[in-house]
Amino acid sequence: MKSAAYRQVIWEGTVMSFLDSYKRLEKLCGDIYGNPHGLSAYIDEMQSKIDGSYLVPGWNEDLKKLKHYRRVRNIITHEPGYTEENMCEPDDALWLEHFYSRIMSTDDPLAIYGKERGRRAPETTSRTESPAQTDYTPSQSKTAPSKSAGCLTVIIAALIIAAALIAYII
Repeated sequence: MKSAAYRQVIWEGTVMSFLDSYKRLEKLCGDIYGNPHGLSAYIDEMQSKIDGSYLVPGWNEDLKKLKHYRRVRNIITHEPGYTEENMCEPDDALWLEHFYSRIMSTDDPLAIYGKERGRRAPETTSRTESPAQTDYTPSQSKTAPSKSAGCLTVIIAALIIAAALIAYII
């Protein structure tokens, strides 16, 4: 078994364990999303972007790692007999610290996604909408119009046409 000291990494002059690194990233994401479960909110945001893996290199790998580390953290904190010593490697804490730095430098998957969507916006938006309106920031998520709104429009149009035909015939 490796010692606890082996499981800690030095990041920017500070000794960090896996849980310290996880909590630090959780707090940052919590501040961004206004949610005490910030890392889960970040993961949920990633999962809601169906074209994320198309627009951002490494999207799937980052999402997979984040979900894995959330699970490891949950096991360590909630299951008896599991500790950082038997669940983690030093690279785990290092990866979390690096991801924290990526968020701070806006080089994380969601920030890159927002930049890519903004860069591609002129191709897909109307002339009156500026690319800045489509930029992503972690605290602002946008939802697409629901399919039911489109169906409702079709039904209303069909009713109007039917009413006009009835009025014409009578």
